[in-house]
Amino acid sequence: MEWFRWQQNPWGQNILRGMDWDVTWLAVVAAGLFMVIHIVMYLWRWRRMAAPAVSEAALADPSIPERVLRHSLTSRLFHWSMAASMFVLLVTGFLPIIGVNFSWVTPHWIAGLVLTGAILFHIVHATFWKGLRWMWITLDDCRQGWLTLRQAVGLGGVEPDKPGKNPLENKLFHHVTSVATIATIATGLLMMVRVDTPFWTRNPYLLPDSTWGVMFVVHGAASIALIALIMVHIYFAVRPEKRWITWSMIRGWISRRQYLTHYDPARWPLTDSERRSEVRQ
Repeated sequence: MEWFRWQQNPWGQNILRGMDWDVTWLAVVAAGLFMVIHIVMYLWRWRRMAAPAVSEAALADPSIPERVLRHSLTSRLFHWSMAASMFVLLVTGFLPIIGVNFSWVTPHWIAGLVLTGAILFHIVHATFWKGLRWMWITLDDCRQGWLTLRQAVGLGGVEPDKPGKNPLENKLFHHVTSVATIATIATGLLMMVRVDTPFWTRNPYLLPDSTWGVMFVVHGAASIALIALIMVHIYFAVRPEKRWITWSMIRGWISRRQYLTHYDPARWPLTDSERRSEVRQ
């Protein structure tokens, strides 16, 4: 398997043309192997691990609403618009590679602009309304993550505390996906000058061939990484024991029991908006 594609220019020079698309299957196999290992570990060990107990007194606490807002309507609209645009990008980007021929360029760059707009909106919304501190990885996150890993592989030791709203694994996945998505968007926007749009006429000579080659490699590598990340994301979204999280991205809320079972109220203190009346029964 080759890692990169090369092409000769009119002067007989080899120029870089991007990632070899066989690498895509490596990402698919890696994601599939991760899922198989997770299923084996779950059946062998994790399904027998008892869920943290919640006292009846805590469940009767009137300060915690019956429904706790986990994702606002704004966050859900962003998530699903991003998911839809990314799905269109992957379909239009990779189906032609495996031989499915159709007019893919226009829907591809339109979906790219939609994704770009969604990401820019999310950056502003997260910075000024949600607060970036909830996604920072702290030393305590790392310590609790290490304790969780030891428990998961059967090494024992101190029981980890319940996490806050965003556990370490969620933060890590978010950051890795963000890097791949931003790399895809940044290179994709530059590559748009090579296609005709209603806004400009194509100019494939804006950058030298060597620079375009690097651009294609970064765009292809980030896109391939996103395939593996999305496969893993969907896998966890449909797992029975994780489905309550998926439902929270659809309807916005989790139950009081789910909140107390999976989260530490001291690490995720509810705000007024998370208690607001529109999410109460």
